[in-house]
Amino acid sequence: MDVRDLHPWPSTPREAEAIQDRLRPMLELDVAGPAAPRTVAGLDVSYAGDGGGAGDRLAAAVVVLDAATLEVVEESVAVGTAAFPYVPGLFAFRELPTLLDALRALETTPDLLVCDGFGIAHPRRFGLACHLGVLTGLPSVGVGKTAFVGTYDAPGPRRGDASPLLDGGETVGRVLRTRDGVKPVFVSVGHRAGLDAACRTVLALTPEFRLPETTRRADRLSRDALAARSG
Repeated sequence: MDVRDLHPWPSTPREAEAIQDRLRPMLELDVAGPAAPRTVAGLDVSYAGDGGGAGDRLAAAVVVLDAATLEVVEESVAVGTAAFPYVPGLFAFRELPTLLDALRALETTPDLLVCDGFGIAHPRRFGLACHLGVLTGLPSVGVGKTAFVGTYDAPGPRRGDASPLLDGGETVGRVLRTRDGVKPVFVSVGHRAGLDAACRTVLALTPEFRLPETTRRADRLSRDALAARSG
């Protein structure tokens, strides 16, 4: 099934925002989520161009890891084109069709999706991790490299130190230090996942580097797929 069969595909930012508003009540945010997921899937997208045009070629990658060993269980990659113009807050609409193509090709059903992006830490509380979670029914979280919304106090300098990410008086995520003395990441829940468990999982996925192994490996796979197509 094409994502366009799951909801009308928007042609304007207003239509896209209306879809986010319609799907947002479907989020399950009062669920603790998998406390000890066996498999965790990282999702990432790379662009052949500068990422600014509606026709940009992209590769979406999903890498499923064994949560205990961080060994690769399965990989999937799909190449397509951006399905929506670049509009802040609506980035999911550019990538969703190709990401879902990659997910559908998996034989493994992961226990948790870890997106390179945001969940409810989003202006309309419906980032990519939320959208993917609602469409797939899978628990999902977002791990961003920078904050998209909100304010925060810097967490302590040690691995595991954290502080709340606040927006309009609401806690929308957590600023998490994954390496001593290294810039933190920004964790927010998407669907059927709790913030405490999400942060524990992110720490388990970052034994050596700032970013989760899920993100690092999906990023590499998507870049390799684009290089192979252009070579």
